[in-house]
Amino acid sequence: MKFTMLVFKNLLRSKRRTFLTVFSIAVSLFIFSALVSFPTLARQILADRASSLRLAVHNKAGVTYSMPEAYKQRIAATPHVIAVVPESWFGGIYHEVNDQFPNLAVDPDQVDLMWDDWGISKASFDDFKRLRTACLVSGGTMKRFGLHVGQQIQLRGTVYPFNVTLNIVGVMNDKAPPNFLLFRRDYLEEAAGRPGFVSMFWVRADKSENIPQIIASVDEQFANSMAETRSESEAAFMGSFTQGYRAFFELAEILGLIVVLTIGLVAANTAAMSIRERRSEIAVMRSIGFRSGTILGLLLGESLIIGLSGGILGCASAYIILRVFAVGSPAIGISNLQMPPIVVVEALGAACLIGLLSAWFPARSAARQNIVDALRLVA
Repeated sequence: MKFTMLVFKNLLRSKRRTFLTVFSIAVSLFIFSALVSFPTLARQILADRASSLRLAVHNKAGVTYSMPEAYKQRIAATPHVIAVVPESWFGGIYHEVNDQFPNLAVDPDQVDLMWDDWGISKASFDDFKRLRTACLVSGGTMKRFGLHVGQQIQLRGTVYPFNVTLNIVGVMNDKAPPNFLLFRRDYLEEAAGRPGFVSMFWVRADKSENIPQIIASVDEQFANSMAETRSESEAAFMGSFTQGYRAFFELAEILGLIVVLTIGLVAANTAAMSIRERRSEIAVMRSIGFRSGTILGLLLGESLIIGLSGGILGCASAYIILRVFAVGSPAIGISNLQMPPIVVVEALGAACLIGLLSAWFPARSAARQNIVDALRLVA
């Protein structure tokens, strides 16, 4: 502690060099934190919204292929299944083509049992079951279009050759997908001429440990049928949508590491130049009694403070940018978006490593230099 003032005085000796080094480390760790945060946040958001009791049953050929609605009774009769809700994709747009968001039709009789974690009030569920044109809308969609409960809206059909007129009876909370609308499938069936097919079935199990058994039973029932099924937990089903972005996520993480490595080499070059310029000063310090270990500690302490300052500045900048992005994008439904703690730990750890490793070799060499040789350099 007695050398603290000496360390800070040395840091402020060349303010421009110290500031530029801190700033370059801050920029690199800001990029690293932002790039590494997105894959972690995507996985975290999907995990938070998935229920351990729900599973999705869709056509084995893909989610765009339909299945007979008659499957509902057979799935409901499967042991440990307590609710089955068929779902049909409507794919309507609100006003313009850019106003697209997922809107689906579901059977109303068990929606309260299936999605009891979506924060929908009992009155809203009752209205949804009572009113044929009722719809439930997520909070992100309500904010995006300035909607309110009781408002009547019209969705223009893109898959179906007709529009649907709906009355908003309830709002879903953040556990539901951020841009989402549910309306009644009997209304859609009647308008479409009762085709009798659905996009998928949502199934609720009595206990999470029974989900593997339900998956095996359901898929076995419809094996070798005209529409074979593929059942999976809600977390696995939602996670499959991020598989297409896996290459992007991996690329983001690799780019983040490359940026940190590059700035680490730049910081090492800066530290080497700084220590080389101070060899005469180090020689004088050793001649008046400073031990080589003490000098090594002082030099590493200066570099560690520079690296850590850059890390804190970079993390703080990334945190602020993510918060501004989340608050300014209500339609995306990520108002609680925050930098994952593990990313903060990784960024600060990288900052400490940059600070220590960049100065280790030149500082160790300068601290161990022979005093006579060092004094000759002074002379």
